[in-house]
Amino acid sequence: MTAPVFREFLEQNPNVEIVMVSRKSFESLFSDIPNIIFKGINLDDYKGFFGLQRLANELIKEFQPDMIANLHDVIRTKILDKIYRRKGLKVFKINKGKEEKEYLTDVWNLNKTQLKKTVERYADVFRDMGFKVELSHQLRPITEKKSGIGFAPFAQHKGKMLPLEKSYELVRILAQKHTIYFFGGGKNETETLEKWESQIPNTKSLSGKLSLTEELNKISELELMISMDSANMHLASLMGTRCVSIWGSTHPFAGFLGFGQSEDDVVQVKDLTCRPCSVFGDKECYRGDWACLEELDVQKIVDKI
Repeated sequence: MTAPVFREFLEQNPNVEIVMVSRKSFESLFSDIPNIIFKGINLDDYKGFFGLQRLANELIKEFQPDMIANLHDVIRTKILDKIYRRKGLKVFKINKGKEEKEYLTDVWNLNKTQLKKTVERYADVFRDMGFKVELSHQLRPITEKKSGIGFAPFAQHKGKMLPLEKSYELVRILAQKHTIYFFGGGKNETETLEKWESQIPNTKSLSGKLSLTEELNKISELELMISMDSANMHLASLMGTRCVSIWGSTHPFAGFLGFGQSEDDVVQVKDLTCRPCSVFGDKECYRGDWACLEELDVQKIVDKI
């Protein structure tokens, strides 16, 4: 979610350079953004306090940063913040709105409202540094030639995933009129999607077959992506592809709707007062019936598409 923010921030502040430090596997997400140096690291090489101290020293020596932007604010980056401050660097970090999100996900809270979008929270870090940045919240299609529908039926947690039998039924209906491309990863997901490919005509599984760069290119060529509240929605945003997103125990109110995606393209069970009960979909259903996903009508998704 940081990449579209970086793009617009750097366009509005062309004299700034960002050194993005993250896992090596994420480099493709930033490769086409001018004025970004991507520093990919293996976190296993920098374990514990002394490992992080070595990382901080290496980064300072290599890049001599003027300021530090902590866009993650987890234990690892909190430790890095302290090291940088001791070395005289100014550190600015994201305000995740933790208390607001705890109140939002309280199942007894009946007054649930939209919180600040996460991309605006990222932009706020740069605003705190003294820069001006106005986010467009608009998709930027990379190509005009678009065809086919992408479908990513999996998510990291059960609370974010449409039951597979419903996803299968959705694909079966859509594939009568459209070519459907499956996206996923890992052995189990790949096996499931290849099975679907063999059973449903006009479908093709790309799971486990593409590098991240190839996957991004394919997403850019799609007419539409269908995704849970998961990474594929954000990959679609990066590539300027419209996404119909399906939400269960999580909710766009928490601020994680993909950059430039429309709330009109969100599919969810609206009349459940317990939603959202989780920011990330990692909690068990307090009702025990996962009504937010089990009661989602497949036809509702078809109609939206």
